[in-house]
Amino acid sequence: MSPFSHYLHELRMQRNVRQSDLAEQMSYEQSYISALEIGTKGPPTPEFLERLAVVLSLSEDERKRLDLAVEASRRKVVLDANKPQEIFWMFKELRDQLDFLTSSQVRAIREVLRITADTNQALHEPTRRLRRRNKQEVKM
Repeated sequence: MSPFSHYLHELRMQRNVRQSDLAEQMSYEQSYISALEIGTKGPPTPEFLERLAVVLSLSEDERKRLDLAVEASRRKVVLDANKPQEIFWMFKELRDQLDFLTSSQVRAIREVLRITADTNQALHEPTRRLRRRNKQEVKM
């Protein structure tokens, strides 16, 4: 189940709304809501997300979480043609192994990606320098 499918179901359950009622309020078919929740349909359009936010009166935090879940649920990745060959080979190997990865392998890959992100962030943070004190500020 995709992060979006899971979160949509969670939102609906929190508000105690049936699929058919949500579909009617949003002017969509109940079968579409069901397909989204079980993950047979990919993430929906921005129009659907906006209607959902209005109908369920989503808070700002819930809307941010919804947007993040949609982003995490994208099924296709398009690589820029100017990426190094290593990136293409890495994606091929990942595609080939995707159905066979264990939970621990997925966690390990994600942890490596977090280390890289933390390193990149540290590289972009400005170096803090101490200000030199003048003689009047120094107490002896």
